[in-house]
Amino acid sequence: MDLSIQIKLNNKLFLRNPEDTELGKDILKFSIVLIHKLGVEHFTFKKLADEVGTTEASVYRYFENKHLLLVYLVSWYWTWLEYQIVFQTNNITNPHQKLKKMIQIIGSHVVDDQSTAHINEYLLYEIVMSEGIKAYMTKHVKSDNAHQFFKPYKDLCNRIAEVMLSCNPNYKYPHSLTSTLIESAHIQNYFRINLPSLTDFDQPNDATLVIDFLEDLVFRALFG
Repeated sequence: MDLSIQIKLNNKLFLRNPEDTELGKDILKFSIVLIHKLGVEHFTFKKLADEVGTTEASVYRYFENKHLLLVYLVSWYWTWLEYQIVFQTNNITNPHQKLKKMIQIIGSHVVDDQSTAHINEYLLYEIVMSEGIKAYMTKHVKSDNAHQFFKPYKDLCNRIAEVMLSCNPNYKYPHSLTSTLIESAHIQNYFRINLPSLTDFDQPNDATLVIDFLEDLVFRALFG
């Protein structure tokens, strides 16, 4: 997609907006590379500073800690994904077809978006798939929620839930089904690649069957 995307996030996630400077963009770029390579547990600001070619103190001028950096990256991904869904479904008027397209987008493996040079969406997707749950499965989730850190995820879920209700206005659990859809897409794709015996999918490089499963899950829930 050859479009310029500007994503604005909750300013309580950072001390200085990383999108405003080249150093900040490098911090985002290389944090994605390192978290993807090392995992959140072994990722440190010292390692990030070495990779960027700056000081650890400079990283701390942008983010208070690595948890807030992770929440920032995951929130960035949700906002970007919602943009993709809106862009790719804007001309689809039939709610059933719109929902099927949304499921396809959510269930597919992401490719890097060239319009965001400092963000590798392919790597970020894999981080969200394997590490994203750590952004909100914490002891301080209620405090983070009070600061609206998870609003991008909620906005995405609300958008999909509205389409589900357009398909079946009498369905009682659109938000629960939406969050189940998104989390299932991640865990089934993760298992497909890493623990295939926990799934019914034997093609580690093909998400088609996962998408078929997600469609079956959603439409059976909506229509029985």
